[in-house]
Amino acid sequence: MAFLHKGLGVRRTLILAILAGGIWAFVQLDLKPADLVPTSGGVQVAWAFFSRALSPAIVYEAEFVPSDTPPLLWKALQAAGTTVVFASAAMSLALIWGLLLGFLASTSWWVGDPAGGAGPVTAFVRRSIAPIVYGSTRVLIAFMRSIHELIWAVLFLAAFGLSHLSAAIAIAIPFGGTLAKIFSEMIDEAPRDVAYAFRGSGASSTQVYLFGLLPRALPDMIAYSFYRFECALRSSTILGFFGYPTLGFYIAASFENLHYGEVWTYLYTLLLLVILVDWWSGALRRRFVA
Repeated sequence: MAFLHKGLGVRRTLILAILAGGIWAFVQLDLKPADLVPTSGGVQVAWAFFSRALSPAIVYEAEFVPSDTPPLLWKALQAAGTTVVFASAAMSLALIWGLLLGFLASTSWWVGDPAGGAGPVTAFVRRSIAPIVYGSTRVLIAFMRSIHELIWAVLFLAAFGLSHLSAAIAIAIPFGGTLAKIFSEMIDEAPRDVAYAFRGSGASSTQVYLFGLLPRALPDMIAYSFYRFECALRSSTILGFFGYPTLGFYIAASFENLHYGEVWTYLYTLLLLVILVDWWSGALRRRFVA
């Protein structure tokens, strides 16, 4: 009972601290509900935009369209394909960095059994090398995650111009850092029963890690990777506002020209894309993870 009361006390304190922090932030930012009341011009723009939600454009709304321009729906599908390509390229790089750095940032390998092993060489590695590698990897992961992909995109755009590789890397860097952090934590929190059984049977440290620890964490790692791929789709769309030919590029252009029907066409294409990826990832998880 004492433990239960202590746990409730910690939770109550945490909730009160969060509420106090929220109130302090509202006061510091001078947030007022009146700021959400739109001006007369804003109401007109909002009505013009949302009124087209149920009637997205099927053809271009511009008065003049070059004869060699592909149909609007076909262009939306092409932009969706480009968005998927950017997201896939970024996630491929992010997964490589996430797996490698997640391995180095996992305490299951560096600290104690079951994957650490024994012996004088292992003991020296744990005492002298492991803290340096582990600490350096954690700092690198934090650095990668702390800078948003949009900031990386701005930096790369200024340095390399409108390069497709730089756009993919701009997404891959923070995504790789996030994957590495989550992967390392999933490995550290994986059940140890199989790993201890491998260790007791005389398996090596590598065998314990690859066959005792990693498979227990792999289902959660796969599920989280699919979720990050959905996030990469949205990030790839936003990169279109920088000039890359993803859905965001055409959304920005249509919105700038007040072609709200076209905007909704591209938005619904993005929605359909996310739904399809969610369905596909769910089917793969049920097939390979369950």
